[in-house]
Amino acid sequence: MADLSLLYPRNVKPDTKLLSPEAVNDLSIEFICEKLSGELFEQNIIKNIMINIEKNPEVIRYRRDIFDDIYHFPKLRERIKDLLEELAYLKELEKSAKDATASPIWQLVNRLHELDIYVNCISGIHESLTENDIKSEGLMQLKDFVSNIYNENGFEYLHDDIKELVSEIGQVKSLSIGVNLDSKLMPVEVGIVSVNNKPFSKPGLLSKFLDFSSKKNEIHNGTSFDGMTKIHTVGNVSGEDPLMQNLSRVMTEMLSSTVKQLKSKLSKYTNISGYSLTKLIPEFIFYIRWADYIQQVRDLGIPMCKPEILDISKRELHTTGVYNFKLAIQNVDGHKLEIVRNDFEFTPEHGIYIMTGPNRGGKTTMTQAIGLMFLLAQSGLYVPAESASLSPADSIYTHFPADENKTVNLGRLGEESKRMSEIFSEATNESILLFNESLATTSFAEGLYIAKDVVRALRYLGARTIFNTHMHELAMTLDEVNTQIKGDIKVASLITGIHEGKRSYKIFIAPPEGVSYAQDIAKKYGVTFDQLAERIDSAV
Repeated sequence: MADLSLLYPRNVKPDTKLLSPEAVNDLSIEFICEKLSGELFEQNIIKNIMINIEKNPEVIRYRRDIFDDIYHFPKLRERIKDLLEELAYLKELEKSAKDATASPIWQLVNRLHELDIYVNCISGIHESLTENDIKSEGLMQLKDFVSNIYNENGFEYLHDDIKELVSEIGQVKSLSIGVNLDSKLMPVEVGIVSVNNKPFSKPGLLSKFLDFSSKKNEIHNGTSFDGMTKIHTVGNVSGEDPLMQNLSRVMTEMLSSTVKQLKSKLSKYTNISGYSLTKLIPEFIFYIRWADYIQQVRDLGIPMCKPEILDISKRELHTTGVYNFKLAIQNVDGHKLEIVRNDFEFTPEHGIYIMTGPNRGGKTTMTQAIGLMFLLAQSGLYVPAESASLSPADSIYTHFPADENKTVNLGRLGEESKRMSEIFSEATNESILLFNESLATTSFAEGLYIAKDVVRALRYLGARTIFNTHMHELAMTLDEVNTQIKGDIKVASLITGIHEGKRSYKIFIAPPEGVSYAQDIAKKYGVTFDQLAERIDSAV
């Protein structure tokens, strides 16, 4: 069990790279995690797995197949959800087990509860995995692990022993406690009167208390129990609770036969620990929350597909019907948005795109969509597309407009240039680079000058890239870049289109059409010469 993971195949070590805080923000990862779960600790689990990008195709396929099984068997998902609650309780017991100050009786009871949960979890996992036709390597290994335990000699005896001991311990429902007072009515001694097999209830304890308290002058004469211990109200620097110590001691004495039985039977299972199962909690949470959410997306008729994972050296992507996953989230939230889907690819002939188009024409949406596709695919999940095959990236780098508060010292141009330099110092030809309106905050001449050098460097680096920009001139000299700069993937022009005067949000490989886009924007806002002249004349 020590080497069993639902994130990594056996004998395969992690090969991850942590996404930068900028990329986490630009890809809206925290926003997505909040949609998957309302629990902060679960959001952190999901985020942590996603932002540690794994590039090994073997690992990605391993995760993808596990997710595929969990997604396709809803009953399996629901059973695991139930077991997660027991495993979470087991994790709490693990903390108690490390408490060296706990009394023997509590240690034994905790051990009993641990084994009880262990039995339930092994049985539950065995049944759920056996009942479903799972295919993934990871779940098959888990099935073999629990089946060996379930079928081996001794498990049935453990099951019976635990059932018997739980039944006996479960008979203890309440304690009767006696407290002695001094002349100032301060408690000085406390002890257990009895251990009872029924809980106190209003007709019993409460009614007697109320009867007694109504007789204000009545004081009972004498007591009929012993086993008292002093209460030290001051000077107790050990941090131990005298009351609980005494309760534990007396409980152990009064349940001596049960304690002996516990020790005797539990000693046979010293090598069994259910705590190893708790390490699967984060992994199950990750897969289940994503499976539940993707089911909601698909129920709306929005496609999510199982991607084919290519060799990383190919550096390719082929996808049909891709869209930005955040649009699916908005539809799940109740917004009825029409989601425009596009076909897209990275190949040696079209590996670096200079994307141009009208304002609000979908450039940013498409740029982010590709980043999210790689992020979900390399996490082992379905992707927002009709079909997809891709070579994993060693990381995803983003260059989106920065918060103004972060540009105080360097200025916008200085801050953008600094981040670009940092990206090129880390990225490799296996990376994904996403530039969103980079250098748009400086003058056109300065921005274009820097952008041309950046495009040359992208060709030289050979990383798959989308560089969306308002600088249409940048995309007019790409033949020159492909000719003059050495590289194994070429730069191409990608445009977001307009159909019948409206933004279609469809993308095409084609030369930039900056003038027509400018005319479209001018007409939309009524600032062509004819529109302005007509407005002037009408005002006279």
